[in-house]
Amino acid sequence: MADSSGTATAESRARGIRATGRRRKAPSRRRRVLTISLCAVVSAVLLGGAGLGYVYFKLNGNLKGVDINAALGHDRPKNVDDGSMDILVMGSDSRAGKNGDYGRDEGGARSDTAMVVHVYKGHKKASVVSIPRDTLIERPQCSTKDGKTVPGEQRAMFNTAFEVGGPACAVKTVESISGIRMDHFIEVDFTGFKKLIDALGGVDITTSKAIDDGNSHLHLKPGKHTLDGEQSLGLVRTRHGVPGGDGSDLGRIQLQQTFIKALMNQVKSVGLLTNPAKLYDVADTATKAITTDTDVNSVGELTGLAKSLGAIGSQSIDMVTLPVTYDTANPDRVVPLTKQGKQVWDALRLDRDIPKSAIKGSAGDKGGTDSYVK
Repeated sequence: MADSSGTATAESRARGIRATGRRRKAPSRRRRVLTISLCAVVSAVLLGGAGLGYVYFKLNGNLKGVDINAALGHDRPKNVDDGSMDILVMGSDSRAGKNGDYGRDEGGARSDTAMVVHVYKGHKKASVVSIPRDTLIERPQCSTKDGKTVPGEQRAMFNTAFEVGGPACAVKTVESISGIRMDHFIEVDFTGFKKLIDALGGVDITTSKAIDDGNSHLHLKPGKHTLDGEQSLGLVRTRHGVPGGDGSDLGRIQLQQTFIKALMNQVKSVGLLTNPAKLYDVADTATKAITTDTDVNSVGELTGLAKSLGAIGSQSIDMVTLPVTYDTANPDRVVPLTKQGKQVWDALRLDRDIPKSAIKGSAGDKGGTDSYVK
């Protein structure tokens, strides 16, 4: 991202930190897939067509933004200046429009997938913390897009935050749980996810056992597969029909984490820069599929984020699930393990690796599906 105001500012932004010394509040990307993968796609597209003004204008017009900073004001965790970055990546399960194929619209979108992506100082590695949608939390008071106030609630399911107050309420809820300020927000929906996978030409995975789930329309025999968009969506949504799985959201999260790494590897292997037509198609699809915070809903800012994350490979990402245990009053819900959860959030706040002790004994990483897909 060049900056006409001077070399020092340009270099500061390239490092992901503003010249003022404040942590950069730019680039963010979207939901169910994972910000780093999408940024890699968009970065390749934009770098490959950097001289085409029309391409820049067209892709810029695809992006949608939500002003999280204006919605939340100053009632937020401290903006720590340490060179790291925290991004909330969400997927909404709205059944409106074409998404109606996946069930009846019950009036509001909920967050079907939620991940806090912590990019460490230097931007060479990252940790991802998945938050189960069925986690019972204390949801803070939120404001809706039309200015109404939604009161806070005890023992609310985590995914209701997005439903009642949209992206801003989801960010506020995550910040209240973690004590960490989110620099960016990214969201994606069912249809956009499928189209992106198809534009990439599918994603290669290997299953060690058959997956047969009528609910998510996924039927795979053991062996190697190239999943198209529909099958990929089925994989990241499946809760049943997975051998050894517990049929819960926790098992689904493990599949999502495995798929994300496979997707990242696919993005790096498809050779977009040598195929201009495919490059543009992927970029056009990706930028239409996401909603970000307004700090990164432009091609220029998004490219800057993509460049800053370009060195992170799938092998440099540690993925865990928020430490939880099953709720004694309702086994279909989970509650955070306070002490262990604090270990997770403290580690990220201090820009340190998440200790193995933080997830020991947690139900979050015992969904039973981690060994069935590679």
